[in-house]
Amino acid sequence: MSWWQDMVCYEVYPRAFADSDGDGVGDLRGLTQRLEHIKDLGADAVWCTPFYPSPLADGGYDIADYTGVAPDLGTTADVDELTARAHALDLKFIVDLVPNHTSDRHPWFLEALAAGPGSAERKRYLFRPGRGAGGELPPNDWQSAFGGPAWTRVADGEWYCHLHAAEQPDLNWRNPKVRDAFADVLRHWLDRGVDGFRVDVAHALFKAEGLPDAGPGQHTDPLRNHLMPYYDQEELHPLYREWRTLLDTHPAPPGAVAPEDRVMVAESAVFDPARLGRYIRPDEMHQAFNFAFLEASWDAAELREVIDGSFAVPGSKVTWLLSSHDAPRPVTRHGSLARARAAALLMLALPGSAYLYQGEELGLPQAFVPDARILDPLWERSGRTERGRDGARVPLPWYGTAAPYGFSTAAPAATWLPQPDDWAPLTVAAQQADPGSTLALYRRALRLRRTHPAPDPAAPPQWLSAPGAPHLAFRRGNLVCVVNLAEHPLPLAALGLTGAPLLTSGPLTAGALPKDTAVWLVSPA
Repeated sequence: MSWWQDMVCYEVYPRAFADSDGDGVGDLRGLTQRLEHIKDLGADAVWCTPFYPSPLADGGYDIADYTGVAPDLGTTADVDELTARAHALDLKFIVDLVPNHTSDRHPWFLEALAAGPGSAERKRYLFRPGRGAGGELPPNDWQSAFGGPAWTRVADGEWYCHLHAAEQPDLNWRNPKVRDAFADVLRHWLDRGVDGFRVDVAHALFKAEGLPDAGPGQHTDPLRNHLMPYYDQEELHPLYREWRTLLDTHPAPPGAVAPEDRVMVAESAVFDPARLGRYIRPDEMHQAFNFAFLEASWDAAELREVIDGSFAVPGSKVTWLLSSHDAPRPVTRHGSLARARAAALLMLALPGSAYLYQGEELGLPQAFVPDARILDPLWERSGRTERGRDGARVPLPWYGTAAPYGFSTAAPAATWLPQPDDWAPLTVAAQQADPGSTLALYRRALRLRRTHPAPDPAAPPQWLSAPGAPHLAFRRGNLVCVVNLAEHPLPLAALGLTGAPLLTSGPLTAGALPKDTAVWLVSPA
């Protein structure tokens, strides 16, 4: 069994993790200095979101140099130090690859604008003439995932495609020069010792030949994503087989995992099980993010359906996640800290890999960011109706009673996003001393997870609860997890479970599991 099949991977958004130089922005040295927090939590790997040079039109996912380091985050030497320190702590180090689009400040795009229509430089992107008598209409009806048309017109009259912000022009993946350049990017970071890649919007690189209209309902029903002409195209899979071969064969420097132990995980928003399964065939990606679980509501029937469906994906090496830098935090999404804590025990008991987003272990809610401080392009592109993802990217609170809570030595108003005034009880230091804290819950859960491994991380759990029950109960080896999603307490004896609780997300009441509470027990089969 490969290490990643049941790993716990901790996601870091470096600008919001720890600031080492007092400029109000988290950086790579800050992450290096705080890696022990991740190790002490019990994680196996760190996934670091982009630290590359970027104008920050989309939080670092608009990249101007794929092999550089943003000056406000550090240097290449800082990446090397971070990687070496992670390996010294026996943490694998995974980085983001963002191949669908570049920044509009990337040298390639600047060259494309200067070269003009029909040039080789423009063929690296998706430039097209417009429709209408004067080319004044976009080339087709595609909509951006961030709102508005997926096309922007340039001064000479042509339009370029961007499935996200206008500052993120989509690349033309049918151009061999694009393909070759990204193979070099992969080699560059493998040579620096990274252990794998998370591939951003892995379902979107190729667009259907002829760029046909997509029709109504774009970006409104994720179950139809694979039907869109800009998603889930057949040409993706030969490309990912090339990348997999590269990962499996490119020599590893000292300290990094062996080539055959590297991991590549797809951020692929494809919900059809058969089509999602194609991304994780034995010679393509190792894993794909489980968006169905991330987006499931707090409902026993829906969660059970999603769990069963996750193991039904062909060849599935199952992943679980409750949050990310792109999603509302579980405390807010599920409506309470109690539910978020119960959801954590549910997720961590399931066979497969778990991805934790920084601050999840502190029980942080989605932070409110004042209108004037919002940076997410969703805010403006939605006509200021969607506040966007900034509330999940607010800097972490480490210690102290007031902002910036040890995140930085900068003045509170100088941090790149503002922190709430009521986070003092949620700091790492405050929770460190509290055995009932969410931090303590996560630390204990990750240790118990390691001492009670799933016999087969790819095999579904054994259900102990009946379909339609208002609670979930299942077995992973000799570990039993019960989650009560009903409105009334659940007597554990009624389930035939007599073992002493190993861990609970909240107090039991007279041997019964209160609503929105989870428990782990040891119960031999």
